[in-house]
Amino acid sequence: MLFEVWAPRAGRVALQWAGDRAGEPAVVLERDPGRAGWWRTEAPARDGDRYAFRLDDGPPLPDPRAVRLPDGPGGPGAVVEHDRFRWRHPWPGRPLPGAVLYELHLGTFTPEGTFRAAAERLRHLADLGITHISLMPVCPFPGHHGWGYDGVAPWAVHEPYGGPNGLKQFVDAAHGHGLGVLLDVVLNHLGPSGNPLPAFGPYFTDTHHTPWGAAVNLDAPGSAEVRSYFLGSALSWLRDFRLDGLRLDAIHALYDDSAPHFLAELSAAVDGLAGQLGRPLFLVAESDLNDPGTTAPREHNGHGLHAQWNDDFHHSLHTALTGESQGYYADFARAPLAALAKTLTGGFFHDGTYSGFRGRAHGAPLDLRVTPAYRLLAYAQTHDQVGNRALGDRLAAGLSPGLLACAAALVLCSPFTPMLFMGEEWGATTPWQYFTSHPDPELAEAVRAGRRREFAAHEWAGEAGDWPDPQDPATRDRCVLDWTQPARKPHSALLAWHRTLLALRHELPPLTDPDPRHTAVRFDEQARWLLLRRGPLQVAVNLARDATAAVPVDDAARGGTRLQALAGWPAARLPGADGVLRLPPESAVVLGP
Repeated sequence: MLFEVWAPRAGRVALQWAGDRAGEPAVVLERDPGRAGWWRTEAPARDGDRYAFRLDDGPPLPDPRAVRLPDGPGGPGAVVEHDRFRWRHPWPGRPLPGAVLYELHLGTFTPEGTFRAAAERLRHLADLGITHISLMPVCPFPGHHGWGYDGVAPWAVHEPYGGPNGLKQFVDAAHGHGLGVLLDVVLNHLGPSGNPLPAFGPYFTDTHHTPWGAAVNLDAPGSAEVRSYFLGSALSWLRDFRLDGLRLDAIHALYDDSAPHFLAELSAAVDGLAGQLGRPLFLVAESDLNDPGTTAPREHNGHGLHAQWNDDFHHSLHTALTGESQGYYADFARAPLAALAKTLTGGFFHDGTYSGFRGRAHGAPLDLRVTPAYRLLAYAQTHDQVGNRALGDRLAAGLSPGLLACAAALVLCSPFTPMLFMGEEWGATTPWQYFTSHPDPELAEAVRAGRRREFAAHEWAGEAGDWPDPQDPATRDRCVLDWTQPARKPHSALLAWHRTLLALRHELPPLTDPDPRHTAVRFDEQARWLLLRRGPLQVAVNLARDATAAVPVDDAARGGTRLQALAGWPAARLPGADGVLRLPPESAVVLGP
């Protein structure tokens, strides 16, 4: 078997066996004459054999490209022979247009927190109408439980979840249910504990800085190999684990002053792999930039990513539902329905307008005539927007079932690609709080202090003593979904409502029509009603707590034909003879000809 590693600063590299082979002599690697800085050797090995590299007789370090770390970050890697896995389900793939995503955290989706346990719940997602699962990060991180954004091995899978074979079994099972799988990958930084990369080479640079420290080296000396390292990792997830796409965390922290930009290089490589495999693959960006170039084609000097999260939609919807105005919500809370109408028809709210939160203009206009609306993701909740609240309280903790139903109608009938956060479909009341299990006590205390500062900066209510301790095992346990809730009221009714809306989205082409000319919005900020037109379909919501809303039905959409109520919460309703739909407080209806 070939063992190779990039270590340009080393004068000597040796392969050291571990585990059952710990007593065997080390194998000295030779310089690769064809690749500067690379070392290589051939040595007999089989699946599961443990090994590490020693640089200049230093301590054993895990292979930067290890696919399995049985003992966690910092421990030896284990050989993984991908060809040994037997896939059961042929999979042609599912494209992005028409998709419905479901964000899922492996460690709290079930009490067991494993791939095997999560696979047993896949039928629920298929029956709901989900098309793609969006897994939060599964790369190894210190401790047993965590969100996963402090991973340290971009090629490997967290062992407590089930390791690489566990991920393959989960993906295979999902494909058997007709579900695609995306994986959230963190390319902008590595975790602070157990990261071996600096010992091997210039993987990081002080040329740029991120909130997590030195930036990944994408444009300084040695960056060609670093770019290749992260590109190879991304392609391995799609090829070797048969994933259908990747969610790229915080791409605004991927600093690259070279051309082409790393993201354009990545999207080109993924498009090329999709052609080779004969199935659709896509990249979804998390970006704070409101930059149309994120999804613009590479031939038009864009990055060519296939979609991006749209926090503007979330913020406008959140403020309309809750009335919150602290932190970044302030810009949207002045006129939340107007902000929501702008995002539904134009994509971005901040499209070059002034942002009081930032103290400057932000974003650029997005032309939905050339950027299909499905390239934006719409959501009422995400792991970030819930988990970065002081108490991790979901919308269901403070909103009535009626307002949750209104939120679902606007998300699932929007012109964008909808995404649900796990448990949202039944109005889960379990919180989603930030939790870690760092073995290093100094790092654990630093995390606690950092969270307190963040909560204070966002003006969250409560005293610091009331905020959950990320290191307390009870914090993670509180976040585990309660799978008895979907069978109880009012959760069962909310689940049925989501199923109804998703069935309509899959059955009625106007709900997935990306043409902006077929989407229009009318609203009354004071009366708190909004009417969304999607071609001949109309979605009306009344967010008022006490007052019935008089919503004039869109005659252009009605076209002189009789209307029927396709769905309604709490009950279906039709407009009167005067063309006015009278909606009770906190209710929603979908109308069609």
